[in-house]
Amino acid sequence: MGQDYAYILAAKLGAEHAELGLTFLNRGISGDRVPLLAARWQADTLAIKPNVLSILVGINDTLFGDLKGETTEQYEQGFDQLLAQTLAALPNLKIVLGQPFLLPVGKHRATYAAEFAELKKRQAAVQRLATKYHLPLVRYQDAFDAACQKAPADYWTWDGVHPTYAGHWLMMQTWLETVSSFWPKG
Repeated sequence: MGQDYAYILAAKLGAEHAELGLTFLNRGISGDRVPLLAARWQADTLAIKPNVLSILVGINDTLFGDLKGETTEQYEQGFDQLLAQTLAALPNLKIVLGQPFLLPVGKHRATYAAEFAELKKRQAAVQRLATKYHLPLVRYQDAFDAACQKAPADYWTWDGVHPTYAGHWLMMQTWLETVSSFWPKG
């Protein structure tokens, strides 16, 4: 499971709903981008047949995508294909999309304006996909931006991309609030 917001979420929901015997799997891989997800999607997603699938992908596509020749349009098309394929194979699956985020910390401080301008394009793509497929969108960027009113950005993420323990808790809370309001009856 790792030691991140997904782990905290699994711990919280697993304890609160122990009678359901829930199983949580984390198939996230550091550095992943949409084309890398696509390569392992059958084994890591479709074959498992989850009831709920939460996807957060886009910051690596932003920071490293152009170096690999991946445009925002290719990111959106690839992500769209994954969603369409998944819903065709698992029509009752509940999918939650996460908004990729970036804060001006560490090496991203000096390049933040340019990197964030590129990230906003992918954030807009995720918003379009959430709208297209009627899926909840967890607005992590908004949550971190609001949290930075309480404490500096480096309190929430140690490098602009990877959250601290407080940042992971914030992500878990934001995920729960979003999903609970989107599907209030579970």
